[in-house]
Amino acid sequence: MTNLVDTVLILIILTNLMLLGSSRLRTCIFVVAMQGILLGALALLTENSGLTIHLILLPTVIICLKGIIFPFLLFRTLRDLNVQHEVEPFVGYGTSLVLSPLVLVVCIWLGSQLSLPVEAISSLVVPAAFFSIACGLFLIISRKKALTQVLGYLVLENGIYVFGVSIATKQPVLVELGILLDVFVAIFVMGIAIYHINREFDHTDVDRLNKLKG
Repeated sequence: MTNLVDTVLILIILTNLMLLGSSRLRTCIFVVAMQGILLGALALLTENSGLTIHLILLPTVIICLKGIIFPFLLFRTLRDLNVQHEVEPFVGYGTSLVLSPLVLVVCIWLGSQLSLPVEAISSLVVPAAFFSIACGLFLIISRKKALTQVLGYLVLENGIYVFGVSIATKQPVLVELGILLDVFVAIFVMGIAIYHINREFDHTDVDRLNKLKG
């Protein structure tokens, strides 16, 4: 079981690297969808209490929301925007890929230094979680397209979820579903906002919005 968890966590780290190195928005959305499916698998693998409603419900909801519904909403927004690439980001893709291994090493070191209240199911839990959070923040800060920043928000939330689902021994289902609902509402609102920004200004480059005078 531990080997499977390690495999899922390594794949989550690889999806983050793919996001940092890709300029195609459609590819980025597809990668985030893959990450959502991996989170569902992680929730399934970390549950060791036998076949319960919690074991069936939570991974199903995660995969449906993060692997299907969120990507569908983002793909529809991408179609309405008629934008395919992230152009001229604040930090280039080559630089992002060069910096990412250094950040990963720092996350591994932090994972080795952090004292957890309970024993994690894998030594890769904390590094994968911190690396996902760092990648999400980096996408939000370094990219110009509003849609890419929404993807960064999703990746950041995925990192928080990896940390929680892999360490907490007991998690109330209602709390978990409440968090997922908050993320759903956030993505829905962000999609609407991006659509209206594009309709009014004919672009979604957030750096150009700084030129607006109130």
